[in-house]
Amino acid sequence: MSAGSPTLIGLPYDASSSFLRGAAAAPPVLRLALRSGGGNAFSEELRDLSAEGALQDMGDLALPESPDAFALIESALDDLLASGRRPLSLGGDHSVTLPIVRAVRRVLPSFTLLQIDAHPDLYDEFEGNRLSHACPFARIMEEGLAAHLVQVGIRAMTAHQRAQADRFNVDVVDMRAWESGVRPSLTGPVYVSIDLDGLDPAFAPGVSHREPGGLSVRDVVGLLQGISGPIIGGDIVELNPSQDPLNVTAAVGAKLIKELASGMLRSSQRPGAVRNTL
Repeated sequence: MSAGSPTLIGLPYDASSSFLRGAAAAPPVLRLALRSGGGNAFSEELRDLSAEGALQDMGDLALPESPDAFALIESALDDLLASGRRPLSLGGDHSVTLPIVRAVRRVLPSFTLLQIDAHPDLYDEFEGNRLSHACPFARIMEEGLAAHLVQVGIRAMTAHQRAQADRFNVDVVDMRAWESGVRPSLTGPVYVSIDLDGLDPAFAPGVSHREPGGLSVRDVVGLLQGISGPIIGGDIVELNPSQDPLNVTAAVGAKLIKELASGMLRSSQRPGAVRNTL
């Protein structure tokens, strides 16, 4: 398999979800949308993701409905990264980002983490659970896994999470700032975590926590295409197929998979990019 190539890996886990479960069913639904005959395999940058070696697929992990899944995710990501490939993970709820980033940190000591989300997911604990999908970025920053956390699309901040963002020196570009023209500064290697509820529910209704007033599909695509540094990996999480009867959100997820994979290929084709980042 090609060094540095983006590689899909399904993480069917939602035992850390609050309010509604269902995100564990998302990985095969996202693959089906990605391979639908209703579209083609090209990104907007004219990269053919069906070409040999362009986009690999490791299939889905078999995961228990407990936090024991985290160790299995870490181990699988260790193996993927050891082969020189770059993970493009399909969740699953947002808690899966924690074990992914733990594995990435072992091979790359410093990178920026870009989180596209309606919610900061910075709770110290939520409903008594420190591994809730409302908490992964607090754990990530406590463990020093990312050099810098940038959050875009936030519009459901709480006072506690604002204090946590200040504690961890998080760069928060909330929707009011986004609408006023603020854009994040992303330097060096970047890992991208996309919660589909970061988009407005007009574009992505098939999530468990709909929060109006969010990003458009074009906003997110433009943000991905504007990342100048190497994209070392990414995840797309929180699609809930039970809330997406017309597969609109699955189609949006597939679009973002293509554009994120294209960005990963773009950065891997720069001289020395793979060698210097993974």
